[in-house]
Amino acid sequence: MSQQQPRGFAPAAHSPVRATRRTMLQAGAIGLLGLGMADVPAARLLGAEAQRRSSPEKSVIFIFLNGGLSHQDSFDLKPDAPETVRGEFNPIATETPGIEICEHLPRLARHSERFALVRSVATDSNGHGEACHMLFTGRLDFPAGFVLAKSPSPNEWPSIASQVTYATRGRNNLPPAAVLPEASINEIGSVRPGQFAGKLGAQHEAWHLHLAAPCALGNGACPHCFRFEGTPFEHGSSSIFEAPSLTLPEGGRGRLAGRVDLLQFIENQQRQLEQGAVLDKVDRNREQAIAVLADPKVHSAFDVEHADPAIVARYGKNKFGLSLLMARRLVEAGVTLVQVNLGKNSSWDTHRRNFVNLKDNLLPYMDQAVAALLDDLADSGRLDSTLVVMSGEFGRTPKINPDAGRDHWGPVMTSFFAGGGVKGGTVIGATDKIAAYPIQDRQTTENLAATIYHTLQIPRLSTWTDLDGRPHELYRADPIEGLFA
Repeated sequence: MSQQQPRGFAPAAHSPVRATRRTMLQAGAIGLLGLGMADVPAARLLGAEAQRRSSPEKSVIFIFLNGGLSHQDSFDLKPDAPETVRGEFNPIATETPGIEICEHLPRLARHSERFALVRSVATDSNGHGEACHMLFTGRLDFPAGFVLAKSPSPNEWPSIASQVTYATRGRNNLPPAAVLPEASINEIGSVRPGQFAGKLGAQHEAWHLHLAAPCALGNGACPHCFRFEGTPFEHGSSSIFEAPSLTLPEGGRGRLAGRVDLLQFIENQQRQLEQGAVLDKVDRNREQAIAVLADPKVHSAFDVEHADPAIVARYGKNKFGLSLLMARRLVEAGVTLVQVNLGKNSSWDTHRRNFVNLKDNLLPYMDQAVAALLDDLADSGRLDSTLVVMSGEFGRTPKINPDAGRDHWGPVMTSFFAGGGVKGGTVIGATDKIAAYPIQDRQTTENLAATIYHTLQIPRLSTWTDLDGRPHELYRADPIEGLFA
């Protein structure tokens, strides 16, 4: 049975691409690649609902700082606070009079006219799992019977990426949403909840690209890996990514011709029996497989380690820089929303050696990569149509702990917004004298999610239907007021 059409969506015209024999052969090869049909968007059975989705002109790059960025050591410094609170870093002036950020973010300081800071965002939880679920899903509540330890689970709210997959259509036969370079996990391999389709159903799963090279317990911008306690650690691979092969396997098209012809014969028989209902999905899946195999922009998006050396140097040849370069190229190729998880093993979870790790291992690589992304989007003319959002799942405690670190702090954090019509040189919200609580314009992750949906032109009254047939609204709050010009 097809799912209910989201309220507020007008049926979108759809003209399926009729593949040539050559491209059919390319699609037939997908099952023999290292990807497999289950690992590419071709495996996402979109259903009849996909024919009625909107086609947004704007895109979003959502940068997740895995573990929770210390807001008072990055974008909301309190130099007049007591020594046990203010920390070791000094504020520096930005290009915008009156706005100061951390001295270890000099490149972003020069880009302040392009971004806005929302210094009053809350996730209402001090736990990684709960706060991640709130951020990833754009909801502060939990489903009945939700069990944190069983993630991933169909009993989670769907991620923002999955809701975008449900509510929009990608361009150029690519999926609407992608997540890279790896899932958000903790040091013992537990998956943070809220990253997948959950109660929306696997047919609306975003395109999860597991690309990062194995790095054991290394944190940060590999190959510049580190451990929180400062013990020696070396990157455990000769590459940064293990990108998928997008070329035909040995033997080429001739080897596959018979198989594809047989497959088409079987499909024709099934088409007569099933009146095309299932195979319409297969056709759509095959179109997406062809796009992955044949589109030069998709190839270019994945092959970031061999990009123009000058481009790589701007972003940084590390997991932070190359992930953002890949995100920009995927948006250019036609993906509507790309979520980039910056940092395996909760890299920003600085309970120990907060200032050393931020100064040496985290802030410089983030500063370089995000500044390069903004430059790249501006130079290509895509900054006005691409919203860049950057946030952790919570902030850090005002008081510095005995390990020179800061602990989890759900009451407030700073989130970063740029492009997509954002009014640059803007600060929304404020915290008290020790950056502990918002005192003005409190926002939540529900407002953050609504801002993403609003940017993608998803209608305000849109709903999705869960696996039990119950409708749910996408928007749980209003977009952040004052953010857009």
